[in-house]
Amino acid sequence: MHELSITKNIVAIVNERAKGRKVVRVQLEIGKLSAIVPESIRFCFDVCAKDTCLSGAKLEITEIWPIGRCHSCHQDFSLDLVNAQCPCGSRQFECITGQEMKIKEMEVE
Repeated sequence: MHELSITKNIVAIVNERAKGRKVVRVQLEIGKLSAIVPESIRFCFDVCAKDTCLSGAKLEITEIWPIGRCHSCHQDFSLDLVNAQCPCGSRQFECITGQEMKIKEMEVE
């Protein structure tokens, strides 16, 4: 389960940025194509945050739907996870969102 190491890294980054202040909320953005399971991050968060300034912090996760940009018509479109193609019919596109994992914000006391 790679989510445990990802969660440890999230806690370490936020802990460092908090500079000893109590963290009350952490907001993440996780793309649907990132191969990261949000529920696993939630499961690991409290354990990884124990005995840090994040202990007891609320974790908020927003899942980001994948968006593609067509190489043919240059239109941005929502990617169907099963049958990915542009509404113009082209399958030549780049994924511009949906693969990310970001610490969007943190709230400290």
